[in-house]
Amino acid sequence: MTAPLLDLLITRHGCAFVDKAGLADLLAGGGETVLFFTGDPQKRPETNDLEVVFPELHEAFAKRFRLAMVDRRDEAELMAELGVLVTPTLAFFRGGELLGLLPRLRDWAVYMDEIPAILGISERAA
Repeated sequence: MTAPLLDLLITRHGCAFVDKAGLADLLAGGGETVLFFTGDPQKRPETNDLEVVFPELHEAFAKRFRLAMVDRRDEAELMAELGVLVTPTLAFFRGGELLGLLPRLRDWAVYMDEIPAILGISERAA
């Protein structure tokens, strides 16, 4: 199903594991959600690094968004629908609206600049 680091995201950090059918329900819950398109960690080793950074971002922004991970079986279809070109990518939503994408692994400072811009906030919450 998932790699050990991804399992930790689900069990320790409350990350939702969603397929295409469940995504609409997740996003309908309102608020902000960050959807993690992992790709194949064997082909994209930076996915493993982003798996570690993902919950750290959650903490840095005072858990203001829900964490969700795309089921790999539906990943290609959802990538095409949302305009995701590479993996790993983080997709930011408010309600059902896509706010922006952050492809590939980034430096921490880039996340601290770009995530507030995507979410329309002046600075990180924490």
